[in-house]
Amino acid sequence: MSPQNDPAQSAPDKDPAVLRGNLRRAAIIGGCVMAVIIAIGAYTRFSQADSIGSWTREEEVPTVALVAPAASRNNQALEFPGTLEAFYDANIYARVPGYVHAWYQDIGAHVKKDQLLATIDTPDLDQQIANARANLNVTVASQKLALVTAQRWADLLKQDAVAKQDYDTKEAALETANATVKASQASLDQLLAEKNFARIVAPFDGIVTKRTIDVGALVNSGSPQPSTGASPLPDSSTGGEPLFTVSDIHQLRLYVDVPQNYSAEIVPGMSVTLSVPEYPGKTFPAKLVSNANSINSQSSLLVEFAADNAQGLLKPGEYAEVHLGLPTASPLLHLPASALMFRAAGLEVATLGADNRIVMKTITIATDLGTQVIVGSGLTASDRVVNNPPDSLATGDKVRVEPASQKGR
Repeated sequence: MSPQNDPAQSAPDKDPAVLRGNLRRAAIIGGCVMAVIIAIGAYTRFSQADSIGSWTREEEVPTVALVAPAASRNNQALEFPGTLEAFYDANIYARVPGYVHAWYQDIGAHVKKDQLLATIDTPDLDQQIANARANLNVTVASQKLALVTAQRWADLLKQDAVAKQDYDTKEAALETANATVKASQASLDQLLAEKNFARIVAPFDGIVTKRTIDVGALVNSGSPQPSTGASPLPDSSTGGEPLFTVSDIHQLRLYVDVPQNYSAEIVPGMSVTLSVPEYPGKTFPAKLVSNANSINSQSSLLVEFAADNAQGLLKPGEYAEVHLGLPTASPLLHLPASALMFRAAGLEVATLGADNRIVMKTITIATDLGTQVIVGSGLTASDRVVNNPPDSLATGDKVRVEPASQKGR
């Protein structure tokens, strides 16, 4: 008989107690294995979550670039817009009605004082002058008759041939005739004086900068009225456009609006330089003439400078950049405009404090130079300012500094 078929040997293997023990051990071993797997998985996931959390917290700290305020003790170089105007500028209007007979000077012409610019035909005025001459002749004739009559009555009075009252009447008639002659002569002189205005002449040495008439154009006398024409040669019959404009440009007036903050620095004898777009890199000197001594509604002081224009390079009416060097008692701090933060509390900048934490500072601007500003108060030269700060940045926030920015500091 084989061992497999031996009942004595196979019985223990089929014992229920043994089977339960084997199953219990297998379950315990399987449970331990599962616990180890779960523990390893949980630990792995916890480690990964902690690592992700640390990475997230690190990424939440913004990286910023720093900029140091540029301090300077030199004169404060300021640029303001200015306008150049002619030293003298005369708009010449017609004083008598008529038609343009001829014009002799065009725009750009250099003219001398009393040089003829144009002549006007005045048929109506000529007729009035003829009538005035005729009236004067009539009154002169009446005066002569009254004079002869008065002399005759004076002789008769000596002979007691006429009454004294009649003689007085003739004397009064003579005085009336004399007064009439004077009035007629005055009327004629007035018309002749007006006739002189038919010759349009230059009021001073200068350049013709405008001509609005042509031959045959109708012109009227009177005060200027607003012009509505837009043609190159507007109709001067309305009196709105001057016949000519003559400008004296040997020296130009430069007008500048200086902000109120710097109005106290405008002192007699100060000099400035100006530049114009058509001559890049070239500057022209100008000296202070006067100022309005009053702050206007734009919180600025109107200042007048005089610029020599002997070379004729500058033109009246053009825009100019005016460079003022104003003395300063304390260092000027220049800051990029990109570092400014406009908050509800006012204008602020973010500065780097201890432990790389942000300290917000409220500042004021003395001068806005466009890409840069001059700080008036609230900042020191030792401050480290965040350039292009995030809008959410606040006091106490921790930041990282760009290595290049930290090295530059």
